[in-house]
Amino acid sequence: MPEDPYPFDPPMQPRLSKAQFFETSYRVRTDDVDQEMRVRLDGTARYLQDIANDNIEATDFHDSDPFWIVRRTVIDVIEPISWPATVTLQRWCGALSTRWTNMRVRVTAEHETNRFNPQMRPPGLIETEAFWINVNDKGMPSRITDEAFGMLAAMTDEHRLRWKTMNPEPAPEPGETDRVHVLRSTDFDPFKHLNNAAYWEAVEDELLDHTDLTAGPHRAIIEYLRPITPGAQMTIRRRRDGDRLSMWMIVDDQTAATITITKAESD
Repeated sequence: MPEDPYPFDPPMQPRLSKAQFFETSYRVRTDDVDQEMRVRLDGTARYLQDIANDNIEATDFHDSDPFWIVRRTVIDVIEPISWPATVTLQRWCGALSTRWTNMRVRVTAEHETNRFNPQMRPPGLIETEAFWINVNDKGMPSRITDEAFGMLAAMTDEHRLRWKTMNPEPAPEPGETDRVHVLRSTDFDPFKHLNNAAYWEAVEDELLDHTDLTAGPHRAIIEYLRPITPGAQMTIRRRRDGDRLSMWMIVDDQTAATITITKAESD
């Protein structure tokens, strides 16, 4: 955790000293970064998906508890990560109940230089938290097996996790600023759902007009409300209020996901 006061409220809680964690590293690739070489939010989301898959494959319950869906992801960019670099991810359970967990992932990076990015940069730091729901093969919430619960519960003292939205604002009425976001076949996973990272690609498109929000520390929150399936038509509705950008992804006149991007308050 950074030595300075945590720049967002509520802050993400550090890992307990007793907590075991899963660790892995990935190279930052050019398809993870924007035109300024900053790791994009969708790039970060792919790292989170990859470590989740790698983590469950490394456990003894990859057969008993194989299906999980993400209800919310929070990404706190404390110090941006850029190319070239190697990112190291540590993943552990920050809180849980019998059917869902808050999985924390800390992403750090030691930056390198090359002819395209010769400037020295401070080490990168991104803190994340995702609300994962255990589901059965029909997609319905299910109890975590005793073995999996025991392993996860040993990482945290919070065993009564409850859901509370962090993006409570309802979508505004349709307006002239609404825009269509074209979904591609490559945006969908083998389960015919829009890939989690693909949502963030639409956010990155919007952030091109709000670069001040990502110039320093910023918090990005997405809450997935309804699945988006192939053939869907998505409309992006958005509103800027001071240091916050709010977005709503509308499908069939219903909100499928809500997003907020908030710049940290300056001292």
